[in-house]
Amino acid sequence: MIERTPILDFMTHVLLVVSFVALLMPMWIVFVAATHDFHTVNQVPMPLMPGSHLFENLAAAWERGNFGRVMVNSLTVALGVTGGKIVIAALSAFSIVYFRYRLRMLMFWLIFITLMLPLEVRIVPTYAVAADALRPFQGMLDFAGFSIDLPEWNLLNSYSGLILPLIATATGTFLYRQFFLTVPDELTEAAKMDGAGPVRFFLEVLMPLSKTNMAALATIMFVWSWNQYLWPLLVVTDHQNYATATMQLQKIVPGPLFGEPPVWNVAMAANLIVMFPPVLVTILLQRWFVRGLIQTDK
Repeated sequence: MIERTPILDFMTHVLLVVSFVALLMPMWIVFVAATHDFHTVNQVPMPLMPGSHLFENLAAAWERGNFGRVMVNSLTVALGVTGGKIVIAALSAFSIVYFRYRLRMLMFWLIFITLMLPLEVRIVPTYAVAADALRPFQGMLDFAGFSIDLPEWNLLNSYSGLILPLIATATGTFLYRQFFLTVPDELTEAAKMDGAGPVRFFLEVLMPLSKTNMAALATIMFVWSWNQYLWPLLVVTDHQNYATATMQLQKIVPGPLFGEPPVWNVAMAANLIVMFPPVLVTILLQRWFVRGLIQTDK
């Protein structure tokens, strides 16, 4: 039992306020810097009150970063990765929970262990597969003694290369598995008595029940995929057609090697542009996100 006292309540609120200020301060500095001109933003110390050049800096950042094209690329990649993760996670969890076959729990734990292997750790083999997606199958054919030459399938500089290597998710599989385990067995038996097969049960019963879980996973994965920087930087060399918004930020701050001083006011305005879609998605799905993570009565 948690004891409620005025002192503890006061300290809790103080901690919340301090944490909120610490979290909000960098965002406030980004916003303020995006509202000033070049000379004001380079003053020491920089003013902490907004200026009057926000829309001017936003327009300069949009034109300088060619955000009309790269925002479409980022949106395509984020939606593709999010949708792929939801589908793959739901199907894999459905297989693990509702089908009885050997090694199914071993498969689950092998998937779960991949949580300890972030993209940065497996970036080299993933890139090798993306450079020739059929190479592993060619190796298996050669090992088995079949003299079959598969064609080369290069995923570099393509939406498929940006999306497909990122759609597997241990987090999503775990969330869906935990949800499916809470579905009453009586519901499964009732579906069987009504003549529903596995596919119909999955599509018409489990998927509608898991809307909140799906929304929570979609929010997390959309923000994660939108903020991806390392993988697009490796896969994409055709920046004109396939660059993403996070990649484009490096072109806003030229630095000394480009022969001009950093335009931090335009760079901060570009950060606001790039942050807007994931912030909007988080705000719109916040209620469903919280329900999907904490709801226990299904």
